[in-house]
Amino acid sequence: MATTELREPAPALRRRTVPLGRIALYVTLSVVSLLMVVPFAWMVLTSLRTPVEIASQDAGLLPDHWEFGNYADALKAAPFATYARNSFIIAISHTVLNVLVASMAGYALARIRFRGSEMIFYLFVAALMIPTYTKVLPEFLIVRFMPLAGGNDILGQGGSGWLDSWWALIVPGAVTPFAVFLFRQFYLDLPVELEEAARLDGLGEYRIYSRIMSPQVKPAFITVALLTFESSWNNFLWPLLVTHTDSLRVIQVGLSVFKTENGTQWHFLMAGTTLATLPMVVLFLIGQRYFVQGFATAGLK
Repeated sequence: MATTELREPAPALRRRTVPLGRIALYVTLSVVSLLMVVPFAWMVLTSLRTPVEIASQDAGLLPDHWEFGNYADALKAAPFATYARNSFIIAISHTVLNVLVASMAGYALARIRFRGSEMIFYLFVAALMIPTYTKVLPEFLIVRFMPLAGGNDILGQGGSGWLDSWWALIVPGAVTPFAVFLFRQFYLDLPVELEEAARLDGLGEYRIYSRIMSPQVKPAFITVALLTFESSWNNFLWPLLVTHTDSLRVIQVGLSVFKTENGTQWHFLMAGTTLATLPMVVLFLIGQRYFVQGFATAGLK
């Protein structure tokens, strides 16, 4: 009798089983993503409602009347073009300075051995633990009593220092300890053979940093640039403290015109906030691959 052989089903016909843990992970991530998106969706929908509809307790999920004119009216309520320009100049300046200076400092701490390098690195780590708001008053006093600036004498008396100037808006936030720390961790992970080969070819330290090492840590540059731009663009407290004229106000401070003693104009406030959030969303979508890679491969030791 001919024996029938049992054949396994073709790979394409095999039933693919998804592990239960992976399903739970996908469900959890979907729920978390939904919770993150809901505030932004509420912001956009509120910006398209009328004041009467916002105050109504029977308002539905979607606006009854889509008021796209809220955006044009919000832009007319204050010189938002000037505010946006100022925010852009400050954010770009902070981004360029932070990426340039922090990458050099991180490279020096990671690849150049000199006396006190470890102590300097520990000071940067300690600086990461200082709360932001505890530094506001010392920084304000430094800006206010800056010698030979804004009418001040050599002792910092008699004038306003850097108050209400571009110096006060740009210099204090030019370099962050976190950026130096992140760059150092990336440069530490690079193989020593790269710089040894470059030195054998006669390259100096600066050319090794700029032409050999830095191109290998592109995710670090993108990550620091995105974080710096986001922090500067969304900064509210510091520009509010050091400026008092509209010509130097930033977009986050400009949004406060919609909050008055008589109430809050929510439709205009949400429209302005949506416009202020849009640049960051676009930047993150452009650089998200490097941003995620930067945190995933930071080489923390």
